[in-house]
This record gives sequence, C-alpha cells and structure tokens, in this order.
Amino acid sequence: MKIYNTLTRKKEEFKPIHEGEALIYSCGPTVYNYIHIGNARPIVVFDTFRKYLQFRGYKVKFVQNFTDVDDKIIRKAKEEGIGAMDVAEKYIKEYFEDVQAMNVTKADVHPRVSEHIPDIIAFIQTLIDKGYAYEADGDVYFSTRKAKDYGKLSGQNIDDLEAGARIAIGEVKKDPLDFALWKARKEESEIAWESPWGMGRPGWHIECSTMAKKHLGDTIDVHCGGQDLMFPHHENEIAQSECCNGVPFAHYWMHNAYITMNNVKMSKSKGNFMTVREIRKKYDGEVIRFFLLSGQYRNPIDYSDELMEQSEAGLQRMRNCKENLEYLQKKGKDGEMNADEQKAADDFPKYNEEFCRVMDDDLNTADGISTVFELVSAINSVNSADSTKAFAKAAEEQLMKYCDVLGLLQQDQKEKIDPEVKKLVEERQEARKAKNFARADEIRDQLKEMGITLKDTPQGVQIIKE
Repeated sequence: MKIYNTLTRKKEEFKPIHEGEALIYSCGPTVYNYIHIGNARPIVVFDTFRKYLQFRGYKVKFVQNFTDVDDKIIRKAKEEGIGAMDVAEKYIKEYFEDVQAMNVTKADVHPRVSEHIPDIIAFIQTLIDKGYAYEADGDVYFSTRKAKDYGKLSGQNIDDLEAGARIAIGEVKKDPLDFALWKARKEESEIAWESPWGMGRPGWHIECSTMAKKHLGDTIDVHCGGQDLMFPHHENEIAQSECCNGVPFAHYWMHNAYITMNNVKMSKSKGNFMTVREIRKKYDGEVIRFFLLSGQYRNPIDYSDELMEQSEAGLQRMRNCKENLEYLQKKGKDGEMNADEQKAADDFPKYNEEFCRVMDDDLNTADGISTVFELVSAINSVNSADSTKAFAKAAEEQLMKYCDVLGLLQQDQKEKIDPEVKKLVEERQEARKAKNFARADEIRDQLKEMGITLKDTPQGVQIIKE
C-alpha cells in the first residue's frame, strides 16, 4: 500500500513501526458548534483509511481528539450563558449524532483536552527544562527558532515567516515566531487550571502532541487531518513533539483537500458553509458519506445540490442491488447456482484485485466506488426469475466486503420505507387480487411520483426507491 506523505511530498510504501499494526492520530473538531461538511471530510476519509487497513489485516489503534478548551468555546459559553464545559459536552453529543448518521466508527480513544491537563503541564515543563520554552507573566511560549528543520512539513521558510510575524497586543513573547503553550487566565470567569505558572489553560497546538504521546507513544505511524491544519498546527506539533521526545513524531502525514462552495474554500469564519445537520434535512448520512468519498481525498471537491443528487442516485443503485439480493435469498430457487451465476461468481476475485489495487494507491476511494459499480452491473446482469439463493448470498457477501470498507450500505433501508408507502403497496396487492387493475395501476403511478418503483416478480413484489 502506498500513501502520499505530505512530509516528503511523494507516495511512499506504508511500512508501520510494528509489523501488522498501525498507530493513527487524527485531529478532531473544536466542539463549539455543529460540524460543517468541510469538517466531515477528514472524519469520513480517515475513518475509511482505518477500515481499509483493517480489511487488509492490520491491527489499528485509532485516536481522534476533541478540542474542548478553546477561545471559541469560551465565547460560545458567554453567548449562551452556560459554562464552557457545558458547551463542549453539548456539541460532542451533536457530533456523534451527525457522524453516526454517516456510518463513522467511534475511535478507539476520543481524548479531550480537559481530561489531559496534568499531562499537558508535564509536557510543557519538559520543554522548559530542555530549553525549548520559557515562561513570561504566566504565559509559556515555545522558542520556534530552536526547533530543528522548522517548516519541513508545510515547506515554510523561517525567514519568510519572520517577515510577516507580529507580536499581538498583550503578548510578551521574546520572538514574533514563538507560539503559546500555556495561556494565563485573563479574567476570573474564564475556565482555567492550576499550573506552575499560575492559573491558565493550554494553547491549541500542545494538546495534540500531548494526547498522541499519551495514547500512542513518542512516535506514531500516521498523523492525519485537513489541509488547513498543515500550518501552523501540524508544523508546531512536530516542533514541540520532536524537541520534547527527541525522536520523529510521525512517519507519515496525510492531509485531505478542501471542500469548496462555488469554488471558494468553505469555512465558518467566511459564513459560506453548510452544516452536516442542515444537509441531513435533505439527504441522509450515507449520501453525504458517498459524496465525500466520490473524489480522491487529496483533490478538492465542490459542494452542490447537483453533486449531492448524483451521489444519492449512485448510492440508490447500490442499495437496490443489495435489497434485490436480500429478497432473492428469501424467495429465490434452492439448489446450486445455474451456469450464468457460476460464471459471474467465478469472476468475483477480479473485483477483489481491482478494489485493493486502487485503494492501495493512496486510498483512491473514487475508483473504489467505481469497482463496486462494476460488480453491481455484473450481479444485475445475471439476476432473473431463475436466480438461486446460493448466488444471491455469495453476491451480497462480495458486495458488502467493499461496502463495509467504504462505510456504505450499512443502514437498513426497509425500516426507512414510509408507512404510507407500505399501506399503498398493500392496497395495490389487494386490488390486483380483486382484478381491479385500474386501481392497481393508479396506485403504481402514485408511488412512481413519490420516487417508488414496484417490481413484480414470480417471487412477489419488490419495493425499489429511485
């Protein structure tokens, strides 16, 4: 398997520290609001990366943090008149509702900043003791110039950074390039903890270095996140981690590209964003996941209703195939596969080879989805009134091998059929029994307008969503 390593700017064969195991840290959200579709991309992409590694036989330890201590959370707490921890707890719950709808598996560990304050303080103290950090009026800053190869991840030149650096009002750092590891409390109402430097709270960058060290060790296999985190967040993580621990921080860095709206980067600060919660009012979570995986993760994708509708139609094609196979496993013929089915089943290994080939090439989920569609076409070409239960079972197992990796077809669509639709289907069946074909056709047309197609088969009627 090859992945594009941002650190070296090339695709490299994935060779983990421990054979057959993978240690992965993924930057999670700052929990002060609902996640937007841009936040959702790394969540879905790196959840798929984890699932694919497991499919390939790796034992994966996957850590994704929650930033629950931050200026944005403090501002939100003031706006809502509640505590900062209450804000964080509220939006962590909302986060899980949204990502579960997108079939995202929970991380092995979801560490929170607020639960790691002693670890963060100890990490900062080590940096001070080694001469890489200093205290100033209750703040603690990292001495950026002392970090070897600073800028190696993002390609930034420290001299260029110096030209644009400024010391903000209220900051007492020695150098404009230095960044805060610990921030002194500015007012009594502000959330803060005791430390050797007085009451305060962690800076943003220190949290991930500390939590990665705590839960995965000094050196990890893969650190991943959105492209926007490359600088300064990930750059600063490397600097403080390698200065503290004396060893490389992460062997591979993976960054997904932006999602745009009308070709402009989506962000909360610009106001041009759609939350996952808003999108879910129109499209279900699996459709959102399909959309996010429909492009290779290092390529930007533009959000639009047109692309979402294409994603919905593509996903529905997969769903129809699965539902048809489930139906045939109950209503199909007993006995061995017929000749056409056996020929199709004999071809299944080639899809396995193709799926692994494209996914091994830097997690190319777009081509992975294309491989699934090729399999769906092959399955549909032999399904008929003579289909056997044996073929339906084998075909569904093959289909789900890939869909489990992609996190698709994980939801039972039968449960989502509207009670009104079920009632109309039953009424149509009764009309057909009574030879009232005019009423049966009328109901069929009515269902068609609702996006429901009925397929009459020798084994009974199938309900197919368009």
